[in-house]
Amino acid sequence: MSTNHHNADLLADEARYCSFGDTVHYCEPPKIFDRCEGSYLFDAENTPFLDLQMWYSAVNFGYANKRLNNALKHQIDKLPQVASQYLHREKIELARIIAQDAERKFGYPGRVHFNVGGAQAVEDSLKIVRNYTQGKSLMFAFEGGYHGRTLGASAITSSYRYRRRYGHFGERAHFLPFPYPFRRPKGMTAEEYGEHLVAEFARLFETEYHGVWDPKASECEYAAFYIEPLQGTGGYIVPPPNYFTGLKKVLDQYGILLVVDEIQMGFFRTGKLWSIEHFGVRPDILVFGKALTNGLNPLAGLWAREELINPEIFPPGSTHSTFASNPLGTAVGLETMQMLAETDYESMVMAKGAHFLEGLKDLQKRHPEIGDVDGLGLALRAEICEADGFTPNKALVDRMENIGLAADLQHQGKKIGLVLDIGGYYKNVITLAPSLHISTEEIDLGLALLDQLLGKAKQSV
Repeated sequence: MSTNHHNADLLADEARYCSFGDTVHYCEPPKIFDRCEGSYLFDAENTPFLDLQMWYSAVNFGYANKRLNNALKHQIDKLPQVASQYLHREKIELARIIAQDAERKFGYPGRVHFNVGGAQAVEDSLKIVRNYTQGKSLMFAFEGGYHGRTLGASAITSSYRYRRRYGHFGERAHFLPFPYPFRRPKGMTAEEYGEHLVAEFARLFETEYHGVWDPKASECEYAAFYIEPLQGTGGYIVPPPNYFTGLKKVLDQYGILLVVDEIQMGFFRTGKLWSIEHFGVRPDILVFGKALTNGLNPLAGLWAREELINPEIFPPGSTHSTFASNPLGTAVGLETMQMLAETDYESMVMAKGAHFLEGLKDLQKRHPEIGDVDGLGLALRAEICEADGFTPNKALVDRMENIGLAADLQHQGKKIGLVLDIGGYYKNVITLAPSLHISTEEIDLGLALLDQLLGKAKQSV
């Protein structure tokens, strides 16, 4: 049976038997991949596809990373399964490493709590917040923010389309503007825009008639502010450096918890273990996931300050999942943390990110449709616009994605594909999250392929 015929049969079965509720087809027909290695995916015909999004930053350390794969294989032969009411070494050591690192960086003792995915860890954080604040269910969050699609997580995710069919479930967010430098008001620097947004937030607390603050009781109706230090799905937006320090002062003044979502930007995506480290503020709760296991196992979790999560206030049974701290995931996570401790990932990621960003700026000079490029470490963005360099151009970026997945590009006389992710408020931003182990040569290849891709997409109008 030919590859094309086999793929057609698979796609017919997918159309008949698979729920589309957990799927987004980024092209038609949907792409089927066969294997992976390093920075590449391969289809059944062995065509290489350079991947510049790495499963939404879940595979920070490259596909089929031998060291992390071997940790999984070793654990399968040793202790692959154990019920969560019992203990295993890997869970305890992984929690200790994360908690001790957080205490060194943020100055607070705390504890680590595991679950199976990022949205589930966000749900756990909501329980901790509500419990500590005596049942408050209102949260602050950002326009453009994304925290997951479970019922509670979608309530603090700004896209209404994730809630429209299902209503609300307890939590509800007041969504505030994120400091988006490229689309800031005219006449303001990025830093001035950050200061302006902090002042607008602080204004909510000036009197009781702004709707969130009771000055007589000194109490806010909202329990916490959920943030992504860099917006992920929102388009890899890097805020001005002064913004979060100003915001944190307001939160501290009015007793509002800061919950930092590092699910997409954690584990050195931005050149730090946690992206919040770039901005000099201390979280009360930090949620993590994705790259902890390099995509080999669904393991996520959170760190919270001791006073929020100690066993007296958050006792056994407060939340539970059969697979929450499974030994396969915790073994790979422990190996990931040990690997990170042995290599200067900060210097490596910042150098590669600077090289990639310089190349994007060069592309921008030759393609006026690239309205904005920016980045922090290897979290990079290229906002695709009309020829005016500002008006969002979703149609062009959609064509780019389709051409890349069709492998309609050339490298050294052979077919090659390019895997991209598209995000942003207007779905016009190429969000670049390559492997942290990507080589300089692969970065240069990626830039050359983006150049080809833009040229082809513009010609296909």
